[in-house]
Formats: sequence, C-alpha cells, structure tokens
Amino acid sequence: MPCRDCALRATGAFSGVKPGELDYIESYRSEMVDLPSGAAIIPEHRTSTQLFTLYAGWAFRYKTLSDGRRQILNFLLPGDFLGLSMSDKYRFSAEAVDDVTACRFDRTKFNRLLDSYPSLLRRLHQAASSELNLAQDHMVLLGRRNAEQRLAAFVLSLRDRLKRLGGSPVTVPLAMSRQDIADYLGLTIETVSRTVTSLAASRTLLVVPGGVRIMDAAKLEALAA
Repeated sequence: MPCRDCALRATGAFSGVKPGELDYIESYRSEMVDLPSGAAIIPEHRTSTQLFTLYAGWAFRYKTLSDGRRQILNFLLPGDFLGLSMSDKYRFSAEAVDDVTACRFDRTKFNRLLDSYPSLLRRLHQAASSELNLAQDHMVLLGRRNAEQRLAAFVLSLRDRLKRLGGSPVTVPLAMSRQDIADYLGLTIETVSRTVTSLAASRTLLVVPGGVRIMDAAKLEALAA
C-alpha cells in the first residue's frame, strides 16, 4: 500500500507529512508484513536490525523474568513503533495480540532517513516521550494501586489512546486475553476475572463481546485517580 493512502498518515510520527514527503519515506520502507496472532515480532537480546510501525492489529512488548514469568510492558496500537532503540540489541520481546499488519524498515536505512528528514526525528522524539510517560504511569499503576484501581486505569488509558484513532469513548475493545491483562497489571488471571465481575456488578462496566462498555465513567475515573 502506498504511504499516501495509509489511514494512519494523520497520526503519530507521520502526522503533518505532505504527500510528496510520504513518497520519499516510502522509498525507505522494506515491505509490509502480515503476522498471525501470537507471532513473535521482535526477539529479546537479538541484534536490532529492523523496526516496525503497526498498520493494523495490536501487539505487546514484554520482558521474561528470571523465574520464567512474563511482564507485559505495554500494548501497541496501530501507528505505534516497535524496535526503536539506541542499543544494538532488542531489550524486550514483542508479540502480536491478534492478526497484525506492519510496515517493516531496515534499521540502517531508517537511520539514514532520519538524517535526511529532521522533522520526522522530532516526531519520533515526541512519540518516545509519550511512551516514557506511559511507562511512568505503569510504574505507579503497579506500585500504588489495588486491583480495581489498576483495571480502571488500564481501561481508561486504552480508551483515551483509541479515541485518538477514532475509537468510541464508551466501548473499549480488548483484543488481548485475560492472561495478557494480568501480566500487564501484575495480577493473577483469577484476580482480573474477579475484578471485572465486581465492576460489572456495580454497573461501572458492562462486559460485551470483544471488550467492555463504560457505564459509569465518573466512578471509573475516581477509581483510577
């Protein structure tokens, strides 16, 4: 697909890029790849040779702990980058949540693109800053909140990110599994299920096919705060 026809050209690092400039950026793109649900996108500790931007589908970054457990660092949505790093090795793994389509760039070529396109570099710095803010919020989430507060903050954060992509402010799709949510929130899958049931019983959330509907935004926001 030509970059000028991309539905994501108004979001993220490519917002404000003119059609002629998109053609130039496209010349540095290696290819578009389709990956099935559960596919490994980036392997931790491997040499960093490629980076990706998601076009469709969701993914997540994670670290494998020394005891074999998994800590999900964040979920990635269309328009997000994967593989941006100052290190020569990937410092995390990434996996497709559902079927993913991504634009793949050779890292060396992409670095040359940034050298010749400073405004794109500035936008990537902004994206990296937003990602750092999400990481800091996640640290607070894990360290200072109970299960209900964690789940409330997670749903609201996802809602706000999806709204920027044109999503509903009320219904929040959850493409990931309950286990994925548990590994992100630092909870057990049983605790996640009990917490969802509790929020549904209090009419704060309504479980719908493929996600949740926010029934009482004020209460959810109070919990998250």
